[in-house]
Amino acid sequence: MSRRWSGPLRSAAALIIALLVSAAVARRHHLEVRDDFRRYILLSTFGFYAGGVLDVRVSHFRVDPGTEENMFGLSLDKTMSDSMNPYLDSHQDKCILTEPVAVQSNGPIVFFKMDLKQNVVHVSCSKDWQNIHLYKDRSGVPALRSKRQSFAEASDSKMVYMQRRRRAAYHVPESDDFAPGAAAIDGGSAATVCSKLTLPLEVKADDMFKYYSFNFAIYVATKQEEGLYNLYFHSCPNYAPNSLYELNFNVDIEEKNSGNYLSAGEMPLPALYFMMSVLFFLSGLFWVFILRKSKHPLFKIHYLMGVLVFLKSLSLMFHAINFHFIEVQGEHVEAWAILYYITHLLKGAVLIITIVLIGTGWTFIKHILADKDKKLFMIVIPLQVLANVAEIIIAESDEGDKEYGTWRNIFMLVDLLCCGAILFPVVWSIRHLQEAAGTDGKAAINLRKLKLFRQFYIMIVCYIYFTRIIVILLKITVAFQYAWLDEMFKEMATYVFFVLTGYKFRPVSQHPYFSLHGEDLDDDDDDGEVEILTQSGLSEGISKITNRSQPSANAASGTTMVESHEEERENLISKRESSHEYD
Repeated sequence: MSRRWSGPLRSAAALIIALLVSAAVARRHHLEVRDDFRRYILLSTFGFYAGGVLDVRVSHFRVDPGTEENMFGLSLDKTMSDSMNPYLDSHQDKCILTEPVAVQSNGPIVFFKMDLKQNVVHVSCSKDWQNIHLYKDRSGVPALRSKRQSFAEASDSKMVYMQRRRRAAYHVPESDDFAPGAAAIDGGSAATVCSKLTLPLEVKADDMFKYYSFNFAIYVATKQEEGLYNLYFHSCPNYAPNSLYELNFNVDIEEKNSGNYLSAGEMPLPALYFMMSVLFFLSGLFWVFILRKSKHPLFKIHYLMGVLVFLKSLSLMFHAINFHFIEVQGEHVEAWAILYYITHLLKGAVLIITIVLIGTGWTFIKHILADKDKKLFMIVIPLQVLANVAEIIIAESDEGDKEYGTWRNIFMLVDLLCCGAILFPVVWSIRHLQEAAGTDGKAAINLRKLKLFRQFYIMIVCYIYFTRIIVILLKITVAFQYAWLDEMFKEMATYVFFVLTGYKFRPVSQHPYFSLHGEDLDDDDDDGEVEILTQSGLSEGISKITNRSQPSANAASGTTMVESHEEERENLISKRESSHEYD
């Protein structure tokens, strides 16, 4: 390998490894917040079924001496879809923790307010929260305890709060493990009872700062408690004008659905990716079969299309394996993750190259790319690689990372630029064919090519529109347990796009790129010109025309056009070279 390319390849490999080293471990999150001035931080979004457990530990929360009166804490709300959070939309300029939880009416929500003076965490629930099972730590969750210990014993020793609105009277059993202030209030409403709950706040100090820690666990026991849980950290001092408070703390979160570490909307994804991988692989084999059995001219772009299909299949296979290990272990295996990222990067690059080459008509109607085509490649390929890198970083970063939002915005912008750039060569080809249709004497051929390019343009626009807009709208509309549908429709749209592209540009003699079928001529010109395709690359599209005693356009003058084979060939070659220069 030459030194010219060994450096970039080593850089790409080092980048992939660096992404994995700094990646979040799937559903076992460990987030380190350092020197952060954000008002709120999204820590986790996870869909829970009945039997799910959310375990949260906030540790090493650093507080400057003399600032204990500031308010910090967590909010946990429950929604049924991945749409915009109603509480954040209405509290962009005001800290939600400063308002009473009883006035919150946009859905179930729980506040965890840190009292840095009393060293406790006050827990309060809105009236919309029907059921909640809150524990001091995950060891008290019945699903995680030993089977030998009954549910009643677990409730007596570890449960902090369990409330059902349907009961007229409620009693919280006493326990030595209760946090201070967790006394039961009979007959109280959800907000009243929950507002009396507190969790212990551990404090450690050094010469300069105080460090606070606390943890809790929530058990989703019934179907009524199922939903999409969103956990946020709020820093109320950062809402004040001209005031920024530096946040430094660690968060460890573990989310589980009855032994499955995938969110409710992600559980079908491993099987979906595997089935789509098999489908793409079988389609790739069928494409290879078509190429081997074809008696018509084959071009390099046909083989590139086959490589793309197999790269897509491998990418989906490694993605399915990666999700499988996340499902059973809560984290991916780096070997499979690296294989997925490599194939994903290659697939993205080959896809954009294939679309641009087809759009420019490379090997179909010309064998040399024009300068503007080369410049387009120099722009589009780096953008596509950047988009794929940004997508990988987004997938492997925690939602609470400062860089998460930045990389997401970069991905959306670069992906939009790539989608627009790949349309340019198709538009150029359409315009060129429109201009050439009435000037080079091959109107029928050019019209057929023009029709094909217009169809390809519509296919690209529909593919971009569906996978970038419709899928996102579907994701924020459907219920949380059906979030996998957006991936299914995205992969199916990709498969349909691949199939249609392969069908439109398959190697057949009647293809408008290669020959002019007799049906394109007028019905009264059945004895007209017969075009014979040459199969050499340099003379592609060059035809030999014989005269079968047909009347020409100037038959009225009684003259006929009879040219020798060599003169016809030289004239057509010169015409083709001039058309290339025009391109």
